[in-house]
Amino acid sequence: MVRRFDPPPQPWLAGHRGVDLAAAPGVPVGASGAGTIVFAGTVAGRGVVSVAHPGGLRTTYEPVTAADLQPGDAVAAGDALGTLEAAHPGCPAAACLHWGLRRGTEYLDPLTLLGLGRVRLRPL
Repeated sequence: MVRRFDPPPQPWLAGHRGVDLAAAPGVPVGASGAGTIVFAGTVAGRGVVSVAHPGGLRTTYEPVTAADLQPGDAVAAGDALGTLEAAHPGCPAAACLHWGLRRGTEYLDPLTLLGLGRVRLRPL
């Protein structure tokens, strides 16, 4: 991991709404859990794949050259979503996967899916 989840104090401010994972360009990118493809295409010149998971979670992977995926396709944990592209902005390695997680409009630390995220208590 080369950059941690660093959400902004307010939703409209700048922050880092995911984690960046260093890897070699061209490595396969797998789904972090079972779900349904909701987007596989290009956003602002970068390949993006988004997967909706049970419980209202959505993971996003970029920059990724998507496999032959269409919205509505089911994927299992580990299924290939595509291959990692080079040149993610701010990446100190040859390539970095930006992995994001959200529930509705709230961004969450994707490392919590692995049991590795920061625990934060929130007021009721």
